[in-house]
Amino acid sequence: MPQGVTSASLIIVILVAAAVGAAVGGMLERAGVDVVALAIISGFAATIVAVIVRNELINRMSGMGPDDFRIPMVVAVFAIVASLAGSLAGKEILDDMGEVHSGIWVGTVAGVVSSVIMSMLMITYYMNPRPRSG
Repeated sequence: MPQGVTSASLIIVILVAAAVGAAVGGMLERAGVDVVALAIISGFAATIVAVIVRNELINRMSGMGPDDFRIPMVVAVFAIVASLAGSLAGKEILDDMGEVHSGIWVGTVAGVVSSVIMSMLMITYYMNPRPRSG
């Protein structure tokens, strides 16, 4: 993988996830959705959209970086679990701050934490160690 692609991927994923999480969180708050469901839905949507945008920008437009649409199903399931864990962790982070936060903040933090966990999963997946001999 060319130098700098991982950093560019992380920046794109985090920024897109923050924006999508905030937008989804704001919409769900107006719809009267429970805060836990709001966090889970916002984090999941943010993670999925961030991966799609990253794949379009890094892989398809520039021709660099791995194609995330060719990952095995096991990694996709792990990404969903990471999204769930990240969303709930983001909500807990805001709960520990002691204030009542808007759906926009809950969605933003849930999206960012979910995307960071998912990004670490993808980086680990693409680190292909050589098999040990002997």
